[in-house]
Amino acid sequence: MQNELKLIKNVAENELENISTLFELENFRIKFFGKNGKLTLILKKISSYEESERPQLGKVANLIKADIRKKIEEHKIELEKKEIDKKMLSEKIDITIPGKRKLIASKHPLTIILDEIKNIFLNMNFSVEEGPEIEYTEYNFDFLNTPKNHPSRDLTDTFYIDKNILLRTQTSPVQVRTMLSQKPPIKMISPGRVFRRDEVDASHSPVFHQVEGLVIDKGITMANLKYTMEIILKKIYGENIKIRFRPHYFPFTEPSAEVDITCFKCGGIGCRFCKDEGWIEILGAGMVHPNVLKNCKIDYNVYSGFAFGLGLERIVMFRYGIDDIRLFYENDIKFLEQFK
Repeated sequence: MQNELKLIKNVAENELENISTLFELENFRIKFFGKNGKLTLILKKISSYEESERPQLGKVANLIKADIRKKIEEHKIELEKKEIDKKMLSEKIDITIPGKRKLIASKHPLTIILDEIKNIFLNMNFSVEEGPEIEYTEYNFDFLNTPKNHPSRDLTDTFYIDKNILLRTQTSPVQVRTMLSQKPPIKMISPGRVFRRDEVDASHSPVFHQVEGLVIDKGITMANLKYTMEIILKKIYGENIKIRFRPHYFPFTEPSAEVDITCFKCGGIGCRFCKDEGWIEILGAGMVHPNVLKNCKIDYNVYSGFAFGLGLERIVMFRYGIDDIRLFYENDIKFLEQFK
């Protein structure tokens, strides 16, 4: 049996020299020391020998076993070192190469001003409501007292999916949904994207953003509208601006008005920015039409309200002196980096 043990030792040492991976080394260990390994099976035979021979055979077997295990561990350390050296070589870093500059994200200019406007209204106890951008015709037009022959309902002005579904042309449908789902008093704004068939140029886009507002309660008058507009516009453009209301027509408000502010570039004197008029048109507003209240199941003999709508892009362009609306949608990094 001693000769057999020595033979296994020689075989093991020869095989061990040709092992080049940790995977092969583990298979080698199992081959000799596993449950059915060569050395394991021989050790089991010791019990079949004469009792006087067992101590000597056990001593020789344990020495060979320990020697092979030691060689396995030494070879394992050597292979692990080679693996680390190989990995270090493949993953080495050349510290002389300039590092890659990480771009730090920033808010889009439209988002910056929209967040500012939201905060102004939230501080005045307005809620922020949202609604679908794909809307039913009745919510976009019918509930808002827009007649069938109104130009805004033409195919040349509105994106229709079919005769009953369209891309909303305003965020007013959110106001309708709010009036239908909530009881007065209502005090809300509805910011969001809207869609119209406008040709793309420096001041027009088929996709743009609106922020519309609605207040419904008992005893609401034009004075409340004017006071609210004064607070909001001065918060946005500064305390020194003056506000002017001009009569206008909107099918969903009566009376209606266009709201102007003094040019914040020249202070109302007249300049190129305001086309020498001293005033800049900024939003439309008015008292909610009784038909709109009636359509939304609100008693117009008890409640009244006002509504307004402003274009977000126009405010941002005025704020930052941007002269082309297309810059907002081109994702030009050089342009967007200016607003960090």
